Amino acid sequence: MEESPNSQQPKSSLKIIQTLKSNLFSFHSTWAELNGAMGDLGTYIPIVLALTLAKDLDLGTTLIFTGLYNAITGLVYGVPMPVQPMKSIAAVAISSPGFGIPEVMASGICTGAILLVLGATGLMRLVYNLVPLCVVRGIQLAQGLSFALTAVKYVRKVQNFSKSKSLGERPWLGLDGLVLAIVCACFIIVVNGAGEENSEEVDDEENSLRMRRRRRWRKIISNLPSAFIIFILGVVLAFIRKPRLVDGIKFGPNSIKVIHISRQAWKEGFVKGTIPQLPLSVLNSVIAVCKLSYDLFPQRADFSPTSVSVTVGLMNLVGCWFGAMPCCHGAGGLAGQYKFGGRSGGCVAILGAAKLVLGLALGSSLVMVLNQFPVGVLGVLLLFAGIELAMASRDMGSKEESFVMLMCTAVSLVQSSAALGFLCGMVVYSLLRLRDLVGKSERNYVWILSSG
Repeated sequence: MEESPNSQQPKSSLKIIQTLKSNLFSFHSTWAELNGAMGDLGTYIPIVLALTLAKDLDLGTTLIFTGLYNAITGLVYGVPMPVQPMKSIAAVAISSPGFGIPEVMASGICTGAILLVLGATGLMRLVYNLVPLCVVRGIQLAQGLSFALTAVKYVRKVQNFSKSKSLGERPWLGLDGLVLAIVCACFIIVVNGAGEENSEEVDDEENSLRMRRRRRWRKIISNLPSAFIIFILGVVLAFIRKPRLVDGIKFGPNSIKVIHISRQAWKEGFVKGTIPQLPLSVLNSVIAVCKLSYDLFPQRADFSPTSVSVTVGLMNLVGCWFGAMPCCHGAGGLAGQYKFGGRSGGCVAILGAAKLVLGLALGSSLVMVLNQFPVGVLGVLLLFAGIELAMASRDMGSKEESFVMLMCTAVSLVQSSAALGFLCGMVVYSLLRLRDLVGKSERNYVWILSSG
């Protein structure tokens, strides 16, 4: 006897509910997920803080919307899928005097609309299948090294985020000194090491006892939420550096308003913001994110270039109208959250809940706290996120693949353009394929002559 369509609907709904529940709660340690949530802050805080100080970005509204984005992406994908500011748009806004909030939002809306169309039509899946892995690894390596170099600059130099400039050598001592940053970096290395390690083999009973003790201590140390501890330390130091911060905090959310975007703002936003951002979004926010997600979570198949492109598009088509910073996913954020223990959607859901609470409770007054947060500590978090992303490129299986990857990385870093690095990588890859094809044809021709 066949089941009726009506009887199948509750089963389908129950399966969806179970999947969403699994996406949020399929983790082994709450502390590990909480610690992983801190792995993306080294990128998020400096960019949002710079735009808030330089362009009067509505921090409260941005926190509320990005918190919702985090919660939804964690629920849908079941992996620590990050929500990061669009870096190219932010860089243009900070460096261009006439590029204000309406232009920033116009850039985000246009970029989101294009990504939504690419995802909905299936074109993003086509691009994903056509791009060779060695080229993607080149983009990831370039982005990871770029993060790491920026992190070292944060640690070594005093920063003015509102002008995106370094002001001089950071002092060794003090509440934002080099010693503090070095101690934080050493603490993370001791706790987290280089990443996940294989279990060690044991030969005899004496070694077995010794190894059990060693594993017990290693387990205790590795369970420490290093990134979370360092972030809390940074918040405490921010209040110690400027105790009167408490007097300036105002409770309650900001009023959310629709941003008026003029015709000129649409034009400026598209030309100066969308055009340079779009290649970075396609390559790093969609293609590289999906490749890295499959590497880190091969057992999951709930995400695809199509769905990731659509979610990025929808995020910006909603939030940018109300003044929320244009956002995307990013391979660097995913690598950072994974490095510090994030393994499920619960990681970013925790971060999203924290952003929502802060946005609703403190609004834009939180910028005063972030402005006093030790920049060297942020640099340390960003450094390990960048290194983790760069390490994804270690799986190249041949010298030829490594050659293409490094060519792509070199051009991306020197020109500060992922699009130019991608183009160079594709050209080099095509030339090598053509060379192999010509060589194969010549060998076949010689074989035919010799056999004749």
